[in-house]
Amino acid sequence: MSNQTHDSYLNPFDDDQQRFLVLLNSQGHYSLWPTFAPIPGGWQKNFGPDSHQACLDHIEQHWTSINPFADATAGPAHPATTH
Repeated sequence: MSNQTHDSYLNPFDDDQQRFLVLLNSQGHYSLWPTFAPIPGGWQKNFGPDSHQACLDHIEQHWTSINPFADATAGPAHPATTH
């Protein structure tokens, strides 16, 4: 059994020591995604891999509307790029 307590558990999606990707879907929604996890269907790499903070900064710079009801037919403000 692990000696790790519930209080010390860190979700790997929140671990700023991991490397991350920024994913983008067809509706222009962004997601911060750890590099160890497979990219889910419907999403593609937009930025990274890079640090947790660099990926958050990228999302803040490029995601102009987090309104889930915004017009998705226009697509993302910036097309996906691979790095």
